[in-house]
Amino acid sequence: MANMLNKMRGIFGTRGEKPAHDVPDVKNQAVISQSLADVFSFATTAPSGYVVNERTAMCVSAVYACVGLISGAVSCMPLPIFRQTTTGREATDHDLWWLLNREPSPACTAATFWEYLTTSLLLQGDAFARIVRQSSMSPKIIGFEPWHPSNVEVRRENGRMKYLFNDPLSDQRFVLDQDDVLHIPGLGFNGLRGRTPLQHALRNSAGIALAADDHTSHFFANGARPDFVLTAPDAAEMTMEQKEEIRELWSQIHGGASNSHKPALLTGGLNLKELTMKAEDAQLIATRQFQIEDIARIFGVPPFMIGMTEKTTSFGSGVENMSIGFVKYTIMRHLRKFEQEINRKALRDKDIFAEFTTAGIERGDLKSRYEAHRMSIGRAGEPGFMTVNEVRKLENLPPIDGGDILNKGDNNAPNAQASGG
Repeated sequence: MANMLNKMRGIFGTRGEKPAHDVPDVKNQAVISQSLADVFSFATTAPSGYVVNERTAMCVSAVYACVGLISGAVSCMPLPIFRQTTTGREATDHDLWWLLNREPSPACTAATFWEYLTTSLLLQGDAFARIVRQSSMSPKIIGFEPWHPSNVEVRRENGRMKYLFNDPLSDQRFVLDQDDVLHIPGLGFNGLRGRTPLQHALRNSAGIALAADDHTSHFFANGARPDFVLTAPDAAEMTMEQKEEIRELWSQIHGGASNSHKPALLTGGLNLKELTMKAEDAQLIATRQFQIEDIARIFGVPPFMIGMTEKTTSFGSGVENMSIGFVKYTIMRHLRKFEQEINRKALRDKDIFAEFTTAGIERGDLKSRYEAHRMSIGRAGEPGFMTVNEVRKLENLPPIDGGDILNKGDNNAPNAQASGG
């Protein structure tokens, strides 16, 4: 036994020795500032043993892609303000337009604001924004400040919602009435808060995905080698210290991807036997693919939109149908909540309302769009339901003379009507 250990020491080096080119570990002494939202974010331990919170969930590529896709789509949509009239609706100039579409807060743009609120809604189950007024004596709104759900506590007093805000930067706390807070709850609203996906739907799916990612990382860190066992004819005579020394010596020379192709020299009757199957045989890849589909299902995102191209979507074929289905069944449920909260808290006028414009994301290919324009204006003697200038406005084109006359059919084109023909 001593002879075999001596031979192995000659091959692997003695216990505790490091190659000359190794650099000693250096501890990072930098102090990283973290907000309470980052530290105390909703977290739960999945059955897989992994902690699932906002930070760890976003380490899963499928979660990151779904959240980025939905929040990015919402942030790109304009939010015009309309006035309801006896003949329909018309766009109107309003002081809040700049806040909702350009700069809700001096600290961020409108796109960043909506992306942040949507991300909070998707992961934390609630989205919060403080309504900033000109003064305590003036109801005029001058801004909206987004707040992380972890820094907001919701209470109910005398039939009204009260919001306790905790500012982690100034260590101050203050209470606001429901009229001064935009609160968009998610699925499972219980009267105070929505149900956070991190503790419910994503708990198992994200936990399994984290476990699969971790297992894959360790698998390749070990040189993509399966588990194995070293056997020796006189292993029964070894002490625990001798067995541990052999393990460490082997790991030192063959551990890691950079050492995976080094040839092994077995002496003293040592044999190498594989214990487990390869990654493909263990269906690791299939597990990772299923988790992508499962996470996409939770967020209501077609898997192909986050790079899962093996299966087709049930929304239809073609980019236009896919985009329309995504807006109708995924995006719209979030948009309506944002719109209704803004209308009842910020506008408070039955004739004035804000509504997201989804035409840009639903826009089809050039040929289909122009064909739809021809039908809306009226073709082949058919009456139209839009004027030329209304169509030109959709394409961001300036109006033309005579373009405000509606085609009533019977080959009465707008230009002919405008010219008196």
